[in-house]
Amino acid sequence: MTDLVERLDRLLPQTQCGQCGFAGCRPYAEAMAQGEAGVDHCPPGGDAGARALARLLDVPALPYDRTRGMHKPPQVALVVEEDCIGCTKCIQACPVDAIVGGAKHMHTVVEPLCTGCELCVPACPVDCIVLVPAA
Repeated sequence: MTDLVERLDRLLPQTQCGQCGFAGCRPYAEAMAQGEAGVDHCPPGGDAGARALARLLDVPALPYDRTRGMHKPPQVALVVEEDCIGCTKCIQACPVDAIVGGAKHMHTVVEPLCTGCELCVPACPVDCIVLVPAA
């Protein structure tokens, strides 16, 4: 079972966004391996991701469930430095620790670590986080 979970997890986009209804990609992979979740729960993986998961599990392919969110090209967060008040709410919301900074100081996103999950955007009280296409 562990090998199957690993293989499923490797097929997932690792955004850790929670749009699948689980606390991240690994818990979603575990639920699929146990037959507790379908292959269609991951908007970041899109239809291609759902097909790959279905192939691995040898189940019928389904398009991803569009009620969970939109499939988008890879993106990363960017802090608009002039507007950042240093509240740390974005740091607390980031599931992959891609935002650094101290209280009452400007924060920044470590782009190679950012998965584009968007969880920092609603956490920001001054709307100083934008999403841009990943390089």
